[in-house]
Parts: sequence; structure tokens; C-alpha cells
Amino acid sequence: METTITTTSPGDSTSSSGVYVYCIIECSEPRSFGKIGIGGRGDDVYTVHYRDLAAVVSRAALQVYDPTRENALTHEHVNEVVMIDNGFTPVPMSFGTLFKTEEDTVEFLKDTYDALRDVLQKMKDKLEFGLKVNWDRESVLTEIEQENEELRRLKAEIESNRQTSTYFARMQLGRLVEQALADKADAYVREIYDELQEAAIASRSNKVIGDKMIMNAAFLVARNKQEQFDQKVHEIGKRYEGKLNFKYTGPWPPYNFVTIRLQLERSASV
Repeated sequence: METTITTTSPGDSTSSSGVYVYCIIECSEPRSFGKIGIGGRGDDVYTVHYRDLAAVVSRAALQVYDPTRENALTHEHVNEVVMIDNGFTPVPMSFGTLFKTEEDTVEFLKDTYDALRDVLQKMKDKLEFGLKVNWDRESVLTEIEQENEELRRLKAEIESNRQTSTYFARMQLGRLVEQALADKADAYVREIYDELQEAAIASRSNKVIGDKMIMNAAFLVARNKQEQFDQKVHEIGKRYEGKLNFKYTGPWPPYNFVTIRLQLERSASV
């Protein structure tokens, strides 16, 4: 889910340095995560607190941050360090979230405390894993031809009458092939989802990229079921070896299941 939180924009400031926010964690003691901040300056990543909540932040130039590869990887890396190396369950902030001062950051935590606590409780001890599945289209097509009698018959008919085979027959073959491939892809994806369902709390299907990819999914998994989920993915991957190629990534913060996005409003006073 995406949580949109409305807050009042801070007043003007002449400072050229701001506070970049990576994520929110449940933490009441000050923590430091190393000099890994965004912007390439080696800024320290640390916590800013309100009650039992903390924003994981670094000082950063007060500017709009483009989602370049370097910036996006830095944002992700900080969240990974917080989660993997330090055992927190971070709720990621949307890329480019920047406050002018630490005081503004504390005000944000204070104003949105209840909403943030609710999200943190829902995501507590949960991890995200990504699974992309690609196939070898030609080898799958060969398998489909062996299984589909109508497709074999039409293909043989066209090949034996190359000179007289009609445009309609070739179009019919093309439609048959595409439909058979789509049905096969759907069947593979259903099987994979069904087998992983027991070890996952939730899943999200993302857009596939290119002709070879048939599945691009994110799974939300309880931390204590990580091993079970890993084992299940590897079992399925081994079973489909030679037909499907699995790209399994994680653990990640729950990017696909919750992101805090700010909707700033100007103060009514002018």
C-alpha cells in the first residue's frame, strides 16, 4: 500500500543544506549507520527522534534529487543497511523526501505519529522478496507443438503446401501460437504463485519487461518464514530448470507494499 500523509510545508529558510529522509523505524535510542548518505559527500546517516519513532536521515544539499541510478542505489542501500545489518523493519519514504531542518523532521514525526505507528505495526518483522521469471520462448514453443495437435496439423499443412498455403492459414497459425504461449505463461505463473502462497503473507504483480519475462512479482514474507520461502523458490526453480530462468532478489524493505509519500500543504496564514 502507499500511505499519503498530508503535512504543512515548513517556512522559508536561507540554508542550502537540508535533511534527507530514507525511512522510518521504531527506535528510541540514537543510532548511526555510517557515512553513506546521498549526494556523494559521505554524509553520516543517523536518526532523528520523536518518542519511540525515528527518521533515518542524512544532511544533504537542499535541492531536487533526480532519480539517477547512483541516487536510487544510495537510497536503497541505506534502507538495506538499516534492515539487514541492523535488524530493523524500515518503512521506506518515497525517493527524494527532504526537509529543511531537523526540527521540521521532528514536526513531521509528531504530526503523523499515529499513521506512522499504524504502518510500522502492519509491516513489523516483514521482508520483501522479488521474483522475476524469464523463459526460453523457442524451447517452450517446441513443447507446445508437441502437446497441441491442432497446431502441429496446421503447421504441417502450411509447410507441405508452401506455394498454395493462404495468408489466412498463416495468420491462423500465428494466432494459435500466440494464444498457446499466453496460456502456457499464465499456467506457469499460476503454479508459481500457488506454491509460494503458503510461505508468503501477500504478493504483488508488477509489469513484465520484454518478450522473455513472464512474471515480475514482489512477495511480503514474515521474517521467521524467510528460510521456508527461500527453500520453496529454489525447489520451484530446480523443477523448471531448462524451461524457466528465475531471478530471485531480497530481502528488501517493503517497497511494493508500503511507501510513505508526503503531500505538502501551505499554511493558511500568509
